[in-house]
Order: sequence, then C-alpha cells, then structure tokens
Amino acid sequence: MTTVPAELPEIPLSRLRLRRFLVPLPYVLLGVSAVLALLSPGLSARERLVTAIAVAAAAAWALGMYTLRPPSWTRRTGPMLLYVGVQLALSAVLTSWQPVFFVFATVGFVQAYEVLPARWAFLSVFLTSCLVNVLPSGLPNTPQWAVMLVLIVALQTFLIGWFGYLGYRFTDETEQRHQAVAQLRAALAENADLHGQLLEQAREAGVHHERQRMAREIHDTLAQGLTGIITQLQAAERVRDDPRLWRHHVDQVHALARANLAAARRSVAALGPQELEDLRLHEALSDLAARWSRTSDVPVQMDITGEVRTLHTEIEVTLFRAAQEALANVAKHADAGRVAVTLSYLDDVVLLDVRDDGAGFDPAAVPSGGAGGFGLYGVRQRAERVQGTLTIETEPGNGTTLNVTVPALTPETRST
Repeated sequence: MTTVPAELPEIPLSRLRLRRFLVPLPYVLLGVSAVLALLSPGLSARERLVTAIAVAAAAAWALGMYTLRPPSWTRRTGPMLLYVGVQLALSAVLTSWQPVFFVFATVGFVQAYEVLPARWAFLSVFLTSCLVNVLPSGLPNTPQWAVMLVLIVALQTFLIGWFGYLGYRFTDETEQRHQAVAQLRAALAENADLHGQLLEQAREAGVHHERQRMAREIHDTLAQGLTGIITQLQAAERVRDDPRLWRHHVDQVHALARANLAAARRSVAALGPQELEDLRLHEALSDLAARWSRTSDVPVQMDITGEVRTLHTEIEVTLFRAAQEALANVAKHADAGRVAVTLSYLDDVVLLDVRDDGAGFDPAAVPSGGAGGFGLYGVRQRAERVQGTLTIETEPGNGTTLNVTVPALTPETRST
C-alpha cells in the first residue's frame, strides 16, 4: 500500500519577503547587546566568558529553530511555541545577568506575529513586555511604581499586540488577493486554451463538413451537369444536318455550362481566400476595399484601430469573408454613395464594421436559409463557428451597418 505524503503548508509570498528582513534581526540585536555587555567596566574574565557562552547559546538556538527551521514548521504552532518559549527564557537569563540584554529581548515583539497565530502572539508580546520592563530594573518597590509598571505593560501589550494583529491580517488579506489574482489568471489562461480547443474542433468539423459538401456538390450538380452537357453534345452530333435541332441542343449545352459554372462558384465560395495567403488580414481587407471601390465606383474609407496582430486562420477567414459578402451586398442592393470599413483590434475580441449610407432593408424579410450563395446566413454561420456573433443594424432608407465580433485568438492558441 502506497502512502501519500501530507502536503506541506504553503508559505505565503508576502511572509517570505518579510522573513528576508527579519532573519538577521535577532543576531543584530544580540550582537549589539553583547558588545555593550562585554565593554561594561568591572567585568571579570570569568563573567565575560559566561556572557560569551550565553550569547553563543542564544545565537545557536535562533539559528537552528528560526533561521534554518524546516519549511514544514512554518505556521505550525508546536515547534514555534517551543522556539518562542526558549527564546524568552534565554532572553530572561541574559537580561538578569546583564540588563543591557533587554535590547535583545525586544526581538520578541517583532517575531511574535511572524511565527505564531494571533492568540499566542498576544501572549508572547505580553511576556516580552514584562521581561523588558521588569528584569532590567527589578520588581517595583512602591505601590505607585507597581501601578505604573502594570499600566506600561498593559499599554505596551495592547498597542504592539493590536498593531501587530492588524499587520498580520493585512498580510494575510494581501496574500489572499494575490492568490485570487493568480487563480483568475490561471482560469483565464485555461479558458483561452479551452476556447482554442473548441476552435480547433470547430475547424476540424468544418473541414469534414466542407469535404462532404463538396462531394455532394460534385455528385449532385457538377457531375450531373457535365453528364448532361456530354449527352446534349452527342445529341447535337446526331442531328447536325438539322439546324433547328442542332441549335436546340447547343443552347442546352450553353445553359448547362452556365448553370454548372454558377454551381462551381458556389462550391468554392467557402474555401480560404487566396488574399490571406499572401497578405495579413488588415492588408487583405484594405486591398479588397480598394478593388471593390474601383469596380463599383463607390468611395470606401478603410480604418484600422488597435494593435495589429496575427490571428488564428479561422478568425481571419471569417472576418475577410464577412467583409467580402458585405461589400458584395452593398454593390448589389444598397445603391450607396459612401462605405466605411473598420477593423478594430481589442484585448479579447476583434470587431469588423461595414457601414453604408444606402437604401437599407428590412432584416425580417431576409431568408434565414442559405439560398442565394454565401449570403448573410453564411456570414452568421462562420461567425458562430468560431464563437463569434453577427449583428446587423438597418432599416429601409437609412443605410446598413454589419458588425462581426470574434474572439482575438492567435495562432498559438491551440489544443495541447
């Protein structure tokens, strides 16, 4: 049977930063106290040796139980209570031996909330206050001094304990906010990955759909149409001596050829545009708008806003086809005098707006199916396939605005 080790408690980042400044503090205060004690006049060599030994013991205890303590001890009450208890005892012994060591004893005020829970930290502050106020000068010998000492200890414990507690809470709340932000960033990254996976799945499903559609188109229209053309040509060969019948079959060939050409154009309408293979999206749209303006004799204003960046192929194809269809509809139906095309790169989405000042139309009168070519139905399908939206604002006589909003996914956002 495999035993799973218990997870070690996580040390908050803010506490790690605080500890980096607090680690040398006991040694600094102990060193200052030791120097002042050893320089005091009237000490014998034996007293200096005892002082040095006591100082070394205090330093070794701080080194082993505080500076070099195992990470698993952090925020564990038992080991830290042991450390603080012995630290207070060593401070009491040193201060009783040489009152100047009260300087070292004040480290208890600082370390209380760094190593102990709040209720134990208050007790540590109280004991430290008693130590630094009683041992250097001894117990009070008058009632007035006793009352004063009690007030000093009470006030010191309250102020240091309370502000220490506030700092403790602030540190915890700050760390919780940092963790919440980190979790949010992780969730956003995970959401982007999931979005990328959905997009990749949609692309694969779209490829499969396009293959099936092309196969049906070839079988149902092109192949049958070519068969009909061959049949009509064969019939025309048989009646070449009869001009009337020959002309009838030739006219049928022309009609079948035109119908098959239209079918072929419809079949390739959903394939990736050649322009995007040679140009970036904003360049391809600018080129499309310029060519459309020349052929339709309608001025087009092209605007690019935001930070231009390369997007996922499906996103770029969706936006290009939408602009292509919108401009084609303007040329066919709008009788517009001006057209504006705007491509906006935002943080999370990319917006395409095509606006005209033409005749407008009633959206409710537009068929919801895909009849008539790529059409607005196809634009909406493409947008929804990449988790985007299509919005049309129009009414008869007031022009039309077509807006396509798609996620700003980059080529790196893929399924892992």
